[in-house]
Amino acid sequence: MKRVGGKRKQKWKTYTYAYRHTAVTQHGSVYWRTASREVLNHLPAEQPLHIALQTCFSISDSPIWMDSSTRAECHHLEKSIGGAQVLANITGSRAYERFTGNQIAKVYKQKPKEYSQCERISLVSSFAASLFIGDYAPIDYSDGSGMNLLDIHKKTWDETCLNACAPGLKEKLGSVVPSSSVLGNVSSYHVQRYGFSPHCSVVAFTGDNPASLAGMRLEEGDIAVSLGTSDTLFLWIKDPTPALEGHIFINPVHFEDYMALLCFKNGSLMREKIRDNCSSASWEEFSNILRSTPPGNNGHIGFFFDVMEITPQVVGIHRFNAKNQKVSEFPQDVEVRALIEGQFMAKRIYAERLGYKILPQTKILATGGASCNQDILQDLHCNLQHQLLQTL
Repeated sequence: MKRVGGKRKQKWKTYTYAYRHTAVTQHGSVYWRTASREVLNHLPAEQPLHIALQTCFSISDSPIWMDSSTRAECHHLEKSIGGAQVLANITGSRAYERFTGNQIAKVYKQKPKEYSQCERISLVSSFAASLFIGDYAPIDYSDGSGMNLLDIHKKTWDETCLNACAPGLKEKLGSVVPSSSVLGNVSSYHVQRYGFSPHCSVVAFTGDNPASLAGMRLEEGDIAVSLGTSDTLFLWIKDPTPALEGHIFINPVHFEDYMALLCFKNGSLMREKIRDNCSSASWEEFSNILRSTPPGNNGHIGFFFDVMEITPQVVGIHRFNAKNQKVSEFPQDVEVRALIEGQFMAKRIYAERLGYKILPQTKILATGGASCNQDILQDLHCNLQHQLLQTL
């Protein structure tokens, strides 16, 4: 096992055949005012975009992924479709407060006039692509999967979901396209103002999570684990099994496949807290404890949630001894291994529920701050039971 990272020599080339931004945040929405398309089509090269577009939006403060104020809209959507699991089966996720369909439903309910004045709703990704092509860019399959509106199997908007959120929504959203679609050439605005080649093509933009799967070059059966403040799993799968925890998106690289995503809030901060309590705030001592304790921890296991977890929704410290009895504390060496094994065991369990299967060629790609710790990586390898662990 080796870690690949640090400074690298870069060689820069100018590419004129395609332009693509691959790290646009997910779950944000932009509301184009009626007649804005005409403005986009004829942007004056002498003006900056914020001046040229200042009259183009019916909502001045667009909701983004940090807005979790749509619980009522989520309940309405799940009830309209037949329940949380039915919604997950169709759209890849149960109703989430941050997802764009529920945000649109709130806008329609609280600002009906502004909604009626809107002729197109873009995601942040398709909005950015629109600026480059000088026209409304379609939403791509993968980012569109994070809206609670797209049927991830048929790859079309689900009529029942649309109707549950707002009237006339299908027309306002426009079409959806594969994430690799070429949308056209850059507009004359960018040619004249910034010197782009008129032959430079624009590929559909996508969200940050799908872009991470593409950027880490995952292949079928691979799993990427980001060990940061929050821990995140990305999976390339063919046969998804949508669940009430986690998300299924259409794969941004091959749209006939899927990507699964799981996010765990109690990541490195939880590991650092146990390090401080059990190994004198020393990662070296923490690693020594991991090396000195046996895999399986002699049957002791723990689940450590300092703050309310996303998957599952639970908080608190839960320790179990070899007899499956809940106990109030562990010896320090048992505590350290219980934390690490509990974290990675949970990741595997939830990944398998979403359709993850180990294949002969599967790779585990680890990134994030904790991926520099070889002993933590070794435990990740043991818990996910794979032949190859590569870190980026």
